[in-house]
Order: sequence, then C-alpha cells, then structure tokens
Amino acid sequence: MSAVCSVSHRIDSIDDRNNMPAMNLGHLPRWARMGVVLIFAQACSSTLLYSDYKFNPLEHLGGVAPYFEPQDPAASPSPPQGCTAVRASYLSRHAAIYANDFDYEEYLEPFISKLGNYTGIDWSKIPTLNFLSSWTAPITDAEQELLTRVGRVEAAQLGATLSFRYPNLRLPKRVWTSSAERTYKSAQSLVRGLEADDDGIRVVSIYESEKAGANSLTPYQSCPAYSSSAGSDQSSVYLKKFTAPIVARLNALVPEFGFTSNDVYGMMELCGYESVIRGSSPFCDLGLFSPDDWLGWEYTADIQYHYNVGYGNQVSGFVGLPWLNATASLLLSGDSREDMYVSFTHRELPPMVVVAMGLFNNSAFGGSESTINDTMPLDRINYRRAWKSSHVLPFLGNLAIERLSCKGTYGYDDGEYYRALVNSAPQPLPDCADGPGTSCSRRGFERYIQDRTEMFRGFSAKCGVDYKNTTDVLSIYTDLASGNGTLVGKRSRQSRYGAF
Repeated sequence: MSAVCSVSHRIDSIDDRNNMPAMNLGHLPRWARMGVVLIFAQACSSTLLYSDYKFNPLEHLGGVAPYFEPQDPAASPSPPQGCTAVRASYLSRHAAIYANDFDYEEYLEPFISKLGNYTGIDWSKIPTLNFLSSWTAPITDAEQELLTRVGRVEAAQLGATLSFRYPNLRLPKRVWTSSAERTYKSAQSLVRGLEADDDGIRVVSIYESEKAGANSLTPYQSCPAYSSSAGSDQSSVYLKKFTAPIVARLNALVPEFGFTSNDVYGMMELCGYESVIRGSSPFCDLGLFSPDDWLGWEYTADIQYHYNVGYGNQVSGFVGLPWLNATASLLLSGDSREDMYVSFTHRELPPMVVVAMGLFNNSAFGGSESTINDTMPLDRINYRRAWKSSHVLPFLGNLAIERLSCKGTYGYDDGEYYRALVNSAPQPLPDCADGPGTSCSRRGFERYIQDRTEMFRGFSAKCGVDYKNTTDVLSIYTDLASGNGTLVGKRSRQSRYGAF
C-alpha cells in the first residue's frame, strides 16, 4: 500500500468534538482540514484503482490456451463508420483437444506416471499441492488429439458469431477442412452453429498429403525443409532458466518427488488442457504458479513458435503465402461462389500466414529480418515483443480478411477497402493504411499483395521439394476436383465422425 493510503488509514478514526479524523490538524482552519482529508481520500482511491492487478493464466498458454479474444490491438472489430463487410475469408485452427501427441508423450504422461509411482507421499499436507491427494488425470492414451466437449461448443459458438457478424452475407455452401478428425469435427461443429437450416452446408475434407505442394490446408507437411522439431533447442534454453527457481521451490516442499523442469512445464500445460476438458484446473492456481512463472512459460512457447512457424523459420512466409494469395483472389474478384470462406487446419498454418502477411512482427518499426532473432533473446523475456503465440494460435485461433464496401465514411472516398482480423482484433497491414480504421484501399491492398508475393513466392523451391507434380498455388476453393463435401445436419446420424 502507498504511503498516502497508509496516512489515510491512520486518520480514519473520527474525533467526536469536530467530526474530523483524530490527527493533529487543529492548527488549520476547518475548511483546510476537510480539504486535507479529501486529498488523502482521493489519492488513496486513485492508487487502489490502478493497483487492481488481475492475471489469467489461461490467456498466456500459447497453443494450449482456450479460445479467447485478446483485443490486441484494442481496435473495434465492428466495421468502420459507413462500411459493411461484403465478403470474408477465415482460416481457423481446430478447437480444443484433450492433448496433442507431442505434449502428452513429452510432458503430460511422464508427469502423470511419475505421480502415480510416488504413492507414499501425503500430498494433503503439502501447501499449494494438497489437491494432488485426490486429483486424477483428465486424459488417457486413447483420448489424445480428440476434440473435447468444450471444443465442440466453442466451434459452434464461433459459427453463430460469424452469422451475427455478417448478417448480410449469404451463408457458405461449403466449409473446408484438413482431413484429421479434430479439424473435421471442428468444421462440423462450426457448421451447426452457422447454418440456419439442417443440411445447408457441406464440409469438404482436404487430404493431409505430404506430396501436395501448396495445394492443401497443411502445406507445411509437403515442405521437406520444414521440421516439426524446429525451435526445440532454443526454447529449451529458456525453459531451464524460468523453471529453475520453481523446481527449487517445489523440491523444498517435496524433496522426495524430485521435480524437474519437464515436470513443471507439464504441470503448467495441464492448466490449459484440463481446463478445456473439465472446465477448470487446480494447476491454474496463482498460489502454485505466480504470474511471473506463467509469463516465463508463455515466453518459452513464443520462442518455440518463433523458430518453428514464425519469423525465425525461413520457410514460414513461403508456406503461408499460398493461402494469402488464394484468399486475396477470392476477395478481389468481381464474382464469387461464396460470400464467406471458412477453412480449418492445425496450429502450424495460421502463424505461417501471419508471417506472410507481416503481422505481429517484432521488427516492423525498426531492425530488419536479418536481425529478427535478436528480438527473441534466450536469456530474458522481451516484454515488448509483438510476437505472442497466445494471441495468434490459441485453440480455435482464427485469421480473417474482409472486403468492405464503404459509403459516406468521413474523410475517405466511397469504395472498396480491405482489412485483417486475428481472433476478432483488427490488424493493420504493413505499408497499407490508407483506409478507415485499420483498413486499406483496394489499390493499396493489391499493391500490398504484390509486395508480399515478391517477398515469398516460390514454395516448391524454398521447401526443396523432391517429388513430382508439386504446385505453388492453393486452388481448393475454385477447383471442383476437391469434392462436393458432406452435409452435416443437426439430426444426421451418418456424419463422418459422429453427431455433435
């Protein structure tokens, strides 16, 4: 508490004779004494107001974060004054799952098994860890990568949100998805929230091939130069640093358990995974892990994604460009089969598209791409970084580009404008800021797409493709060979992966 607040507490008692705090203010006139008290009260109130610190670990869990909208930046997701969305394209990660295979095998299962082996510890007597006396694991081997109930509900909610956000757009006839069960079920659930009538929208499954070139919703799998383990070496450096004091603290409480850095990382992951399975988790308790601990976890994940699918991986922009180009063509064209395009994929593709678009770039206002890695040091947190995986790829994290029709917008000509949104937050496009809000004009958008294409054209060459029939173009939205898809229908019993 501040010194001013301490003083105000000391003058809280009231002197019955003059109805003033019992403080030696008798030498002052009555009006002055009242003024002093008022000043103290206002100062204390102001301090308390701005000391109302709140922290939610679930908003700092990178790719394990439940869906949330960080409002980064705090620009309004509503179209600018005088503007209406006339077409939109969305790329979404699948909704919440029990756990992906890497996290489960590397962190979760080893900790859960270790916990089961130490049956002689009386956890009920250990501060902050007493819940472990009755805690049971929320996941089994068989449930890995399956969509949770929370995930299905949130995907359906996103569908309803899109229908409310774009009341004037025709509902899509198709929704595209990669072929994994968790992405397919996410698409199904979104359709159920989006469609006005049963059997109105088809889900088109795009096979997750390793030899499809850029023509899939998982192009990184067809890119030999991409490695799913990229970033592990770098992130492990900071993981050891931020977990060291936590390991020491926990081992002081339970020396016989022998906590490790991986144990701590897995326990913190359980905060996210258990929350999307059971609705909450005791591992999220700030008495167990402090806000600084969670920021250390988040930064470790940000380093991993920076080098894996972000600006620290030289192939990221090349893998992300085909979706950007395909989307720009759909939005810029005079006619389109759809007013709204929605696609589902895995966590890798949206941040790669973000790189292709130049969003969340630590070097956007200084430095260069050649020094981008310097903005993610391995020995301390860059608190001012733009690259935050929690803001880009939580479960159901989505990226959108809208075509706007603006008329009577003060200060701007009538016409077409374009803007991007990430998890509903409008994102200014690099070197394209000549429209209302965060939008840019049609001419500016065309120039922007040309510039990004010049920067990242050549998927096959950059990826070192060594198979035949590759392509640098994503054509699934216009090529009927991708199939007509399958109807979902709220009451259908023949959907591919079961009912909602």
